[in-house]
Amino acid sequence: MKITSVETVIVNAVARNWIFVKVVTDQPGLWGWGEATLEWKTRAVTGTIDDLKPFVVGEDPMRIEHLVNRMTRFSFWPLGIIGLTAVSGIEQALWDIKGKALGVPVWQLLGGKVRDSVRVYTHMLRGRSGAGIGTADISRFCDGVQETVEMGYNAVKLGFVPYTGYDAPLPSVKHVEKLAAAVRERVGDEVDIMTDFHGRPDSLEAAKAYIDAIAPIKPLFVEEPIQPGDTPAMADLARRVDCPLATGERLLTPREFAEVAEHRAVAYIQPDLAHCVGFSGGRKIAAIAEAAHQGVCPHNPMGPVAGAVALQFDVATTNFVIQEEAVGIVPWFEEICSVYPLDLVNGSWAVPEAPGLGIEIDEEAAKKHPFAQEQILALDSILPDGRIANW
Repeated sequence: MKITSVETVIVNAVARNWIFVKVVTDQPGLWGWGEATLEWKTRAVTGTIDDLKPFVVGEDPMRIEHLVNRMTRFSFWPLGIIGLTAVSGIEQALWDIKGKALGVPVWQLLGGKVRDSVRVYTHMLRGRSGAGIGTADISRFCDGVQETVEMGYNAVKLGFVPYTGYDAPLPSVKHVEKLAAAVRERVGDEVDIMTDFHGRPDSLEAAKAYIDAIAPIKPLFVEEPIQPGDTPAMADLARRVDCPLATGERLLTPREFAEVAEHRAVAYIQPDLAHCVGFSGGRKIAAIAEAAHQGVCPHNPMGPVAGAVALQFDVATTNFVIQEEAVGIVPWFEEICSVYPLDLVNGSWAVPEAPGLGIEIDEEAAKKHPFAQEQILALDSILPDGRIANW
């Protein structure tokens, strides 16, 4: 069996262009799907996928680790987020091909299932584009959270913290404290609440002030309380607060996650399989985390193929805890798929049994949503004095 082509299918989903990667073989009807979505970098990623084609076309798709080495080592220059995202999309598609060729779901190739369902969490109103609710009106915000839970979820991630600099103004901190307490009172203790700081605080003191305000509601975790990359600082913060921390969506390599594990910097890591070299990188990262007693909560606010990839990974990963999903971000999320595995039952996804990733993109349906310039949400991240904030 040989790879004959690598193609991309671009689907605009308002705030993102989903980049689906289709690796085609010389076996009639046998191809694989992956997803290489990267916010506001669509042209760069698709161009990089084109650059990677000579490394894989003509090769045996069953030799996945070998092909990952070809794409990463032959590239000479270290691959950053754009390059590794392109590699990840191709790598995922290779697993889809292998599972289909052998007639088994990918989780069987990863060692078999270690759980019977995969718990998931969503965002406010399932992340639906244009349906965001600001934090100013606490009652309305709580209404949105309650509506989200009533959609069938027992875990939700929310944005409590405003755009922040090096300080945390007392009125803002007190508002966040009231908001968090109101949400907990509304949904009760049976619903897990997470909050994403997006690395907005520029100082440890600002991050700590907001974490201390939220900690009384016992969130499952506080995500990216500071910018990624300074592991000693994250570890310092973790020891100064009474709340589990999480990070990892903007970390890419096993080496980066090894540093987080060595410092015991967070309770949970959040690798994104669309950026960390798919299953190949994700498995290494999960093993590193397991050795450090860290849980894995994969990042994924993207399209249906990314969801299918995450589901297969989670089924076979021992230290998996909970999976981010965004299946409601557009109303036609499922409609662009001819085969769709993301079945929500009691706040969890069911274990898929179909060969490969268990998903197929309907390319004709996908054409109804062609590439367009994404809505760049980060353009609103401005502090009161006009300085650019971390989104």
